[in-house]
Amino acid sequence: MTLVLGGARAGKSAFAEGLAQAWKRRVYVATAVATDDEMAARIASHQARRGSDWRTVEEPVELAAAVRRESAPGTGLLVECLTVWLGNLMHHGHDVDAARETLLEALAAAAGPVVLVANEVGLGIVPDNAMARAFRDHAGRLNQAVARVASRVSFVAAGIPMTLKGPAPD
Repeated sequence: MTLVLGGARAGKSAFAEGLAQAWKRRVYVATAVATDDEMAARIASHQARRGSDWRTVEEPVELAAAVRRESAPGTGLLVECLTVWLGNLMHHGHDVDAARETLLEALAAAAGPVVLVANEVGLGIVPDNAMARAFRDHAGRLNQAVARVASRVSFVAAGIPMTLKGPAPD
């Protein structure tokens, strides 16, 4: 399992997709929902870059169930994005801590490789409202929990991947 962290538009997605190129079968587990034209354009851009040799599964909330359902020997999963998933959980009033633990259990049982993409949101200023601070704190705890169980963690800044844990990618 690999966790790819970085800021917005840092190159995380392209790096993660590159890691997945060696997989025979690729499943893109998408957590975003096109709630407006700008988000729809972002999603379309990601889809065009991936190409047609990916199967896409859209799962904005029940991510652990999607990992369990889609994981198979010889099939790699690229989950994008944990941070968007977290926002979806909070928006729908789910227990974030319980969902995180359920996801960790599903990841531990994965039968094939998994690459997860997440934003590092804790490097900026302290948010000015309680909801944004709760989101930032949940994101930090989620990233730490996934990083603990991942065999590799990379941080992408300005399009340059840096290995934080495990072997550097080939």
